[in-house]
Amino acid sequence: MLRSHRARRAAFIAALLVAFAYPAVTAPADDALPDVLVSRQLAVRASLHVGDTVTFATDASGARATRFRVAGTYEPTPDPMRFTTPRIEARLHLPDLQALTASRDEPESAESVRALNVRLTDRHDADAFATALASRVPGIFARPTARSRDGSDPFAVLERFHLAVAIVTVLGSTAFLLALMVMRSEERRETVGIIRLIGISQRFVLLVVLAEGLLIAAAGAVFGVLVALAAEGGVNRFFQWRYDTTLVFVHVTARIALQSVALAVPLGIVAGLVGSWTLLRRDIVTLVRR
Repeated sequence: MLRSHRARRAAFIAALLVAFAYPAVTAPADDALPDVLVSRQLAVRASLHVGDTVTFATDASGARATRFRVAGTYEPTPDPMRFTTPRIEARLHLPDLQALTASRDEPESAESVRALNVRLTDRHDADAFATALASRVPGIFARPTARSRDGSDPFAVLERFHLAVAIVTVLGSTAFLLALMVMRSEERRETVGIIRLIGISQRFVLLVVLAEGLLIAAAGAVFGVLVALAAEGGVNRFFQWRYDTTLVFVHVTARIALQSVALAVPLGIVAGLVGSWTLLRRDIVTLVRR
């Protein structure tokens, strides 16, 4: 009786040892798991931290799942074509990715790729490279990643639309400025008449008007550039917060600022001259209302 009791207790202890030792043998340690990088958006949404264990699978049922250890996070490269799409992404080592996505029904799937990035020494050889590749390997085609100026580039079409809007805006603001300068000249009619009576020449008055128009146009152009620079940060921060991206939506470059000044200053000077010339060509009696 005592021997059977001891035998049962020894068997129970042995079973416990096997039960505790089995997971340690079959389940790999976290340090032995392959590393993976997750996007910042995925880390925030899933509350992931460095060192956490995640499971990836190629289908929604979770079949053929593989465990990984989170080695860090990264910020996805901003893509203007996908800024409204949440960047729920991860980066794996190539062998781990091949093992995860390889199909058992297709043995060659682990050794095949769908796309390759090729950098040419001379980017102007892109068309010749695409033609040579298509002739040597039928079914494979190459296309440049740089922006093209033909009608196939959506950003080129958008740029032309912005240019058309800018031209219409500049023409409308010029007409409005011309009307203001004409009204301002009419208000100064008596002053101009008195200046003409005391012997100041019409050319000198015209030069003063030119200098005044230059000063006002330059000040207005600089003020507009400063307003654009001040609004740039607010617009970018709002849309980056709205779409959770680091994409820059508005960027006022030195080239854009110089173009704005180069357009605004001559147009302001011309508007001032046209408005003042209608006043200066009148006779003195009409100007002083006598």
